[in-house]
Amino acid sequence: MNRIYFDNAATTELDKDVLDAMLPYMTSHFGNPSSIYSYGRETRLAIENARKSVAKLLGVHPGEIFFTSGGTESNNTAILASIRDLGCSHILTSSIEHDAVLNTVAYYRKQDSVTSSFVKLLPNGQVDINDLENQLASCNKKCLVSLMHANNEIGNILDIQKVSTVCKKYNAIFHSDCVQTVGHYPLDLTKSGVHFISGSGHKFNGPKGIGILFVNHSLKIRPFIYGGGQERNMRAGTENIYGIIGFAKALELSMLNFEKNMNYIQSLKAYTTQQLQQTIEGVSFNGDTSENSLYTVLSVSLPKTEKSEMILFGLDINNICVSGGSACSSGADQGSHVIRTINNNPNQVTIRISFCKNNTRQEVDTLVSKIKELI
Repeated sequence: MNRIYFDNAATTELDKDVLDAMLPYMTSHFGNPSSIYSYGRETRLAIENARKSVAKLLGVHPGEIFFTSGGTESNNTAILASIRDLGCSHILTSSIEHDAVLNTVAYYRKQDSVTSSFVKLLPNGQVDINDLENQLASCNKKCLVSLMHANNEIGNILDIQKVSTVCKKYNAIFHSDCVQTVGHYPLDLTKSGVHFISGSGHKFNGPKGIGILFVNHSLKIRPFIYGGGQERNMRAGTENIYGIIGFAKALELSMLNFEKNMNYIQSLKAYTTQQLQQTIEGVSFNGDTSENSLYTVLSVSLPKTEKSEMILFGLDINNICVSGGSACSSGADQGSHVIRTINNNPNQVTIRISFCKNNTRQEVDTLVSKIKELI
């Protein structure tokens, strides 16, 4: 049986066209981009052309794009810079952010560098914008607001334009983890008013180990990594040339085919929802089930039974890859902080199904049939 892969929010398959674009920079075009001879100049040119391509697709100036190792590094850099360089001493975030944000905020709080608080969430897991404004209005400190554009577990999409307007009103810095939306939606960051965003190549059929940090031109921040002065003195270290080339190519392809892929994947998500409702008694769905949700992610709650608690293992044995809202490690239920926050029902087990352009209805049928069998 071929493997069926429904965990695309975790990582995606590398596109062949992306690999083809990367390969020359793994073989013949191997020069160090900091070297002054032709081998170095050609790789330097490739990096800057990639930067221009990414910047154009995101509606910003090339000087506002910095290549990093991925979303985690970008999130860390934005938070550190906001505290160290921009004078932020209070951070407003939510309890369902990615650990790359939550653990970073917790670290600086323990160091007494900042205070922090969570913005309230609505019953469907969406951020309560009124509470965000109330907290900003009552805070007498310079604030950083760090809220993800789309949640990686339940798919809720944040209205970043609205959040940006509120932040501007109270002179707050706004950072958004856009790892689940860069490459999946057309973004115009100049119009959005956001100060920092993070993106990661492997979420949209690009390579792993490469990401971006957008830094609004109005901000003056210091380096995160010191050394040889690469990335315009912001991130030292020889550049990940083939990763950068791959990121730019993957973003170009994803935006070129955006409407076609989105419509197809949306129809697949709707079909999966329908099939689960018709087949599994007591099934429900987590998060915002309106259009304010990722077309790529479906968070499913199943009735808890002796069998369903082991559903991830059962699916894996049958070569079907999904992820869980609950994790089981050494017999101990670790759980998901996101699911605990919005749906802390001990009688349900959650799985996340995340789609890509390569999935098929036949795969959905197999998945739904196997879920029914396993529970």
